[in-house]
Amino acid sequence: MNFTQMHDYLRLELNRRIQRGTVSVSLLARQTGLGQSHLSNFMHSRRQLSLDAIDRVLAAQHLTAADLLPALAQIGVLPDLEENDMIPIVSHAAALFEPFIRPPAIQSILHLPAKVLTSIRTRASSTRRAWQRFVAIRVPATDAMAMDPLVLPEAIVLLDRHYVSLAQYRPNRPNVYAVRNGAHLTLRYVDFLAARLVLRPHNLAYPVDVIEMDSNESYSDLLAGRIALILNEP
Repeated sequence: MNFTQMHDYLRLELNRRIQRGTVSVSLLARQTGLGQSHLSNFMHSRRQLSLDAIDRVLAAQHLTAADLLPALAQIGVLPDLEENDMIPIVSHAAALFEPFIRPPAIQSILHLPAKVLTSIRTRASSTRRAWQRFVAIRVPATDAMAMDPLVLPEAIVLLDRHYVSLAQYRPNRPNVYAVRNGAHLTLRYVDFLAARLVLRPHNLAYPVDVIEMDSNESYSDLLAGRIALILNEP
């Protein structure tokens, strides 16, 4: 891991903690003695931190450099998921907030033909390029019904966390996304209208949801990724 990668991994980890509500920029400033504007610029990729500042942040958040490494590089057990057919099945929270899936978060493994993964096109933001790209989640009945019959109860869906664009993947076929709605992950069709994300169900018996966005938020911040594959139980 080089100096630039350390900055990227630290930024991702702090963003994850901010999204979960366990830390804020103002709290981090008090913990480290660094200026709030300085930290805010770092979090928005407008500047870097010195080695001393990194040490202060790591100490304040009880982190080590090893904690910032991608999980697969740490344990050396699972091969590179970009070139392999082994996809971790994880919780909805891990899919939403964990840039790198650590071993305790892996519930089981989904095996797919490697050519399936290499054929999937992506549209990654600069921040998301550093995330582990593919994860899978199970969809319980309560979450599946709004997308019935496209998504059935206990389906396993493959999530491409690099695809956070609203551009259609295939012409005349709307994308299905995993969306962060509060602290909950929701599968929906998505439109962006007048600074709002409009979440549309497949099952018309369910209502359309609207997420009001903050002025400093991008819609891509709320997209966990595009659903690239749906595996319904036979």
